[in-house]
Amino acid sequence: MDTIKAVGIISKPQVDQAARVIPGVVEWLEARRLAVSFDEVTAAYIGSLGGRSREDVAGGCDLLIVFGGDGTLLAAARALRGREIPLFPVNLGGLGFLTAITVDAVLPELERALLGEHRIGTRRMLHCEVLRDGVATASYGALNDVVVTKASIARMIDLDAFVDNNFVCAYKADGLIICTPTGSTAYSLSAGGPIIFPRVGALCLTPICPHMLTNRPVIVPDTAVISLLIRTRDGDAYLTLDGQIGEPLREGDKVVCSRSEHVLRLIRPPKSMFFDVLRQKLKWGER
Repeated sequence: MDTIKAVGIISKPQVDQAARVIPGVVEWLEARRLAVSFDEVTAAYIGSLGGRSREDVAGGCDLLIVFGGDGTLLAAARALRGREIPLFPVNLGGLGFLTAITVDAVLPELERALLGEHRIGTRRMLHCEVLRDGVATASYGALNDVVVTKASIARMIDLDAFVDNNFVCAYKADGLIICTPTGSTAYSLSAGGPIIFPRVGALCLTPICPHMLTNRPVIVPDTAVISLLIRTRDGDAYLTLDGQIGEPLREGDKVVCSRSEHVLRLIRPPKSMFFDVLRQKLKWGER
C-alpha cells in the first residue's frame, strides 16, 4: 500500500466508549503529521465543528478508520463508492464479525498500518439493480446481502428466482436473502443459511420462513447472475440492502444481483483468523 498521508474517521453515534477513545486517536494521528478528516458524529465526540459527510470523508483519505459495529462498517463500505481504500474497523459494538480490532489494540495496530506491516483481507461486494418495465430504475452496492421481504403484516410474498436465466423456484415466503460469503454470518445465518468461508467464490439464496419446508438454501457460483421476479402486488414487497437502505417494489419488478467489480479491503488483526472469530462470536467450543 502507498504511504498513508491522510486518514478519515467514521463513527457510530451515542457510544460512551467512543467519546473516551476517539479524541486520543485523533491526537495520536495529528502528532504524526497526518491529515485527519471525520464525519459529523466523530466531530461531536472531539468537540469540533469540522465534520463532513461520510462520502466526503471516504473520498479524501488513504486509510479509513471505522469506530462502531458491523452496521457502521457496512455504511462506510457504501460510502467508499468502489474506492479500494483500506478500512481499519474498530469494534465498539456487540457481535462484530467484521470489526475485529479491539479498542485496546487501536494504537498498536495503527502503528503497524503506518509501517506497512498490517494484514489485509478482501471481501467481494454485491451489485444490485431494480428493473421496472425493462428499464433500470435503481442501482445499489451491498457487502452483506440483498433481501426482498414482505412489507405487510402477516402476508407472504410471491417471487420467481432465476440463476443465469434458469428457473430455480417460485417462492412463497416471508422473503428471500441473496448473500455474499461475508453476509453468510448475518441475516442469512439467522434464517438457517450456511456459513461460507470468505474466500469461497459463492452466493447463497436463503428463503425466509418459506411456505414449503423443502425450500432450502442454495449456493451458486459468484459468477452467476441471480434474478428475482416480483409476483406480489405493488407495495407488498420491499427491497433492502445490508439492512440499511432500500425501496418498495412493484408487481413485475425484477431485482438482478451479480458479483460487483469492487472489493472491500479490511485491515485484520495479525493473529485473528476466520475460525478464531467464529469460535469467539458464536461461542463455539474450545479444545
